Amino acid sequence: MATTATVQQTKWWTGGKSPFNMEYGKLMMWYFLMSDAFTFGAFLISYGSIRFSQNFWPDPSVVFNAFPGAGHANLPLAFVSVMTFILIISSVTMVLAVHAGHNNDKQGVVKWLFWTIVGGAAFLGCQAWEWHHLITGEHAVLVNGQLDIVGQTTRINPWGRLAAQADIATAIQNTPREMLIRLAEMGGHEHAGTAHTNFASLPNAELIKAIDVEGLHIRENGPVAFGGYFFGITGFHGFHVFSGVIINIIMLLMTQKDVFARRGHYLMIEKAGLYWHFVDLVWVFVFLCFYLI
Repeated sequence: MATTATVQQTKWWTGGKSPFNMEYGKLMMWYFLMSDAFTFGAFLISYGSIRFSQNFWPDPSVVFNAFPGAGHANLPLAFVSVMTFILIISSVTMVLAVHAGHNNDKQGVVKWLFWTIVGGAAFLGCQAWEWHHLITGEHAVLVNGQLDIVGQTTRINPWGRLAAQADIATAIQNTPREMLIRLAEMGGHEHAGTAHTNFASLPNAELIKAIDVEGLHIRENGPVAFGGYFFGITGFHGFHVFSGVIINIIMLLMTQKDVFARRGHYLMIEKAGLYWHFVDLVWVFVFLCFYLI
């Protein structure tokens, strides 16, 4: 008598259950973040290859030493540290929003999402100030042995390495009087104890003595690649922060309208949180590459 054996086939994904034991939208968010990580990685690897192929590179402690309201107060990396702190705190508030969502706490989600949005907006405001200062601010630069003051209308890259004191001393002696006056006004010592010095009335010898060379942080004309990579990569990251703020605003409005309460879960808040934490993590690498190395 023949025996018929029945083989039962296992269907791993029949449309209702994921083999990854994860909700579909959350899985797709992870895929997106992985692809975005490859993009940022390619940008930073490209930056690193150019950075270490150059004979010299701008000194971050000199380029990023300004602070709002204090000018070039010789506070290296102080402002970007504030920016980093703001972004880290916004990541904490996002964690609290996700935690509140797990507990179906609508008011907690609204509160912590609001502060996350405030943190993201504050970071973008800080980045806008930094860009405005670097692009339009006045910078003393040594170009072909001559001192110049560059800003918005120049094509000279003002983010080179610090100029040698001997080169600065020689360049000052050969600098036209009009430029000496501007240099003194940018970073000059007070002359003869007066509250407001009229540098234009001083003879050249006194004018040169009045110039605070260290306060000016005179730099050599730097590599063009620095500005291109800095504005390109930090701008790309800033666009991600802006997108995250918009997403969080949408999540906040949906929460206030009880969209998630009617669904019975706040899974969308968790997906938005994944994106926001990714943006914060990327900033760690951007901070390392541009501001520390």
